Amino acid sequence: MRDTPRPEGTLGDFGPRPPQLRPGRALAHTPGASGSGSPHRSDSRPPQTPRGVRRSDPDGRPGTTPPVPGRPTSLFLLLGLPALLFALITWQVVSVGALLDADAAVSRALVHPDRLSELLADLGNVPVAVPVLALALGYATWRHRRTGTHHWWLPAAAAALLMALVPALVVPLKLLTDRPGTPVVPPATGYYPSGHTATAAIAYGAATLLLLPWLTSAFARRALLVTCAVLNLGVGFGLVRRGYHWPLDVVASWCLGTVLLVSLWLFLSRNTAARTR
Repeated sequence: MRDTPRPEGTLGDFGPRPPQLRPGRALAHTPGASGSGSPHRSDSRPPQTPRGVRRSDPDGRPGTTPPVPGRPTSLFLLLGLPALLFALITWQVVSVGALLDADAAVSRALVHPDRLSELLADLGNVPVAVPVLALALGYATWRHRRTGTHHWWLPAAAAALLMALVPALVVPLKLLTDRPGTPVVPPATGYYPSGHTATAAIAYGAATLLLLPWLTSAFARRALLVTCAVLNLGVGFGLVRRGYHWPLDVVASWCLGTVLLVSLWLFLSRNTAARTR
């Protein structure tokens, strides 16, 4: 009895012919069945592993996968440079270095006590600056609570803790450096760094960081940032113009405030990123 020939492509046929795809199998580098062109999948379904769907953050925030090369440089500029400058100024004050001669020259050129400089310096008083921060704390807490934010109290608590750190850092530095005041003020010591400048920097700066996320327009955000900068520059200028502080006292407090505010900004950014995951 003559064998009936099998049709080509029948499973189990071992005759000489081009290789045939078996049902349910996909070659590793064959485009998807739906024409997706993906070299690693046999259909157009999205990848199942979390790594397959992750995209890097264009802002390069900490924790981004893959790491963004420019981020450490930015952190060094925002944290490292102010810290190094603060250490340099403190060393010059303690050792009565050559930088103090330039400081005294700038002070002599700027000192001119008047009513405006006194009003600007008063913006760094605790009774003026801290209530502004308190209003921002209350508003930010209310907005977070209203939107049902997890750990709604955390941003305000972090800003309040930062404000409490100001006297804890400034007072010991005043005692250790024991710097005398300008010729305009009565003879005394403990003028370095400027407490008014540090108070204004943290109060107005932390208030700005708390309010920025709730502003919807770019113009409002820019206006808030400019207002914060103008207030702090005004306080520093008023203190030097009135003769309450040497210029380096003010610059050192700005450096210290920058390090603290950048730390708060990083903390708030991480907290916001964790809530949105």
